[in-house]
Amino acid sequence: MSTTRAAPTPSGRHTTNGRNGHGDDMARGRSSWPDRLYRFDTRYMPYVLIAPFFLIFLVFGLFPLVFNGVIALRNYRLDDPTLTGWAGLANFRQLFGDEDFWNALYNTFGIFLLSSVPQLLLALIVASLLNRRLRAQTWWRVGVLLPYVTPIVASTMVFSVFFSRDFGMANWVLGLFGIGDREPINWRADKMHAWIAIATMVNWKWIGYNALLYLAAMQSIPRDVYEAAAVDGAGPWRQLWRITVPMIQPVIVFTVILSTIGGFQLFIEPMLFDLNAQAATGGPNGEWQTIAQLIYKVGWKDLNLGYAAAMSWALFLIILVVAGINTLLTNRLSGGRSR
Repeated sequence: MSTTRAAPTPSGRHTTNGRNGHGDDMARGRSSWPDRLYRFDTRYMPYVLIAPFFLIFLVFGLFPLVFNGVIALRNYRLDDPTLTGWAGLANFRQLFGDEDFWNALYNTFGIFLLSSVPQLLLALIVASLLNRRLRAQTWWRVGVLLPYVTPIVASTMVFSVFFSRDFGMANWVLGLFGIGDREPINWRADKMHAWIAIATMVNWKWIGYNALLYLAAMQSIPRDVYEAAAVDGAGPWRQLWRITVPMIQPVIVFTVILSTIGGFQLFIEPMLFDLNAQAATGGPNGEWQTIAQLIYKVGWKDLNLGYAAAMSWALFLIILVVAGINTLLTNRLSGGRSR
């Protein structure tokens, strides 16, 4: 009876036949598939999951932005297709001598100041009141958000009637205090009254939203801080400005930037406040025409898309500058602390 000795392999191991070696290779192949799947899951799957966002941003965000920048540097009129070609900075130079642009910028600044400053101050006070122990606390917190969830077109139409000259409730309320008894206020006759009316619409809608943001930030402040301040003799008003405001500074800066962007892009409220809204003139003499309205008028009424694109980029730069200044001022006023 003969025996067969296993032949040594280059690795020093002995195999009795080729079948076992082939089986080891198949086993290693089966075990490597889960390994490859695991490596794909850990290395590439996160990029696959976030890819839709970047694709959507590329198509609907970055491409329109770049295309708008190209249009701003070209002659582009829908009413004259033959007028084409590279314009360079001509559209931007035209802004400096455009009285309509400076009037719209002036109106935008005025409405922005009358809306954003009182809006954030009142929101801070409302949030401080809601942060206390009140009866029906949940009802009050939900109630301040109702103006925000109201459709902006519906609320603006109501306010447009509210500020009517002859039958508006605004003049009726002021008449109770002896204001406008002889002659009702024409809210669409001059800049200041129109600014106040539009700013009232904006404040009514956004005070509750900002108040809830401030309230959420106030919830993270320990109660011990207020109790210690009360023991030291600090009243509610002093606690608000010396404790609450510095400790919720990041949220305040966020609302300041948000209100700056929204204030300079104001469009629907002044658009629907005009009795002839389709003209987008902001009154007979542009009393409350904003930059957003002017961009719409130049682009889709005058059909000068190149000049409208230049206006939009000018508005973008103005928002950046004003938002930066507001952020610096907010940091100074709140104590210069950041977390």
